[in-house]
Amino acid sequence: MFTVTLLCSPAAPSLDPALVDSLRNAWGGGDAIWLAPDEAAEFVVDTRPDNQWGVWADLQGMGVDLAIQQTAGRRKKMLLADMDSTMIQQECIDELAEEAGVGARVKDITARAMNGELDFDGALIERVGLLKGLPESVIAKVLDERITLMPGGPTLLATMKANGAYAALVSGGFTAFTTKVAAELGFDENRANTLHVADGKLTGEAGRPILGRQAKVEALEQITARLGITEADVLAVGDGANDLGMLKRAGAGVALHAKPSVAAECDIRINHGDLTALLYVQGYSRDEFKG
Repeated sequence: MFTVTLLCSPAAPSLDPALVDSLRNAWGGGDAIWLAPDEAAEFVVDTRPDNQWGVWADLQGMGVDLAIQQTAGRRKKMLLADMDSTMIQQECIDELAEEAGVGARVKDITARAMNGELDFDGALIERVGLLKGLPESVIAKVLDERITLMPGGPTLLATMKANGAYAALVSGGFTAFTTKVAAELGFDENRANTLHVADGKLTGEAGRPILGRQAKVEALEQITARLGITEADVLAVGDGANDLGMLKRAGAGVALHAKPSVAAECDIRINHGDLTALLYVQGYSRDEFKG
């Protein structure tokens, strides 16, 4: 059995019941269950539809996201999340670069690295090097003035944790940012790179080894082993090429507002919903949301 989930942006809920019924009839699905009025609905089908991705593409033009998963085991016991452009709306290194006066150059490198065009480790080392001499105090300034949470994040964490899930934030960014974001959202642990500081200024060096794509996979392996759960019990979410390893290994890998080259490799692609979409695809209704 497979569950088909349809959802749209909670900022402008416009999911048409006629659309849901039309698709349900076309695919021979069971009765529609509305998880949130005008925003999210689901129904069960016996087999995965052959034309899933053609329908997905059509629905994208209507502002609707479509996800199809095996019904059994949809509710996950662990959330493994990227931070930049996933749990927060910015890329931290880009915001630091703006303060250092090298914003445009660093943003270009970041975009290419996240799209998989550049080696992640090398790109990070190059970008950190451009921050040499920036006062350490700028980190707190950026956190206070430039960093905003991705909509739906607090609800996602509160709801999954209220239902017994473990939450880990694993970022190719920096501990100076993940520590605060993880604490604010309620993550149980966080892993990220470190920025070296001397005499109150960034040295232009990052700690080694660089936490990149493989480190996120290792976090998945290590944390599930420690918790005594399987990788199938994990919902992973990210947007960049360095997230693909964990997204492909997790029981549910969600490409959230991801680069097209990244989304193309993931079975669950959320482009219109916010982070509460990760609750809907697990079968949570809005009435069950916490926070």
